[in-house]
Amino acid sequence: MNWKLFFTTYAMLFLAELGDKTQLAVFTLVTQNESPIPIFLGASAALITVTLIAAFFGNMITKYVPESYLQLGAGVIFIVIGIFVLKDALGNLVM
Repeated sequence: MNWKLFFTTYAMLFLAELGDKTQLAVFTLVTQNESPIPIFLGASAALITVTLIAAFFGNMITKYVPESYLQLGAGVIFIVIGIFVLKDALGNLVM
């Protein structure tokens, strides 16, 4: 096992995820449900699954889909998710 690569990846992703939408979503879920353990386990499983997909299929996908299309798709998905989160937050303020 290449431990230097392991720790470099860990440090880079740890810093990238601080204050990220995933962390904010976990904060929100915990404040709404007051059950940190199942939320932690669910979020961890989701992140592991997404990372597994990216690690094993990322190289294969870029052979068939141009990187610019992937970036555009990711941007659209972020905007759509943001709209849903904003709509939910505004709905909670009105109530």
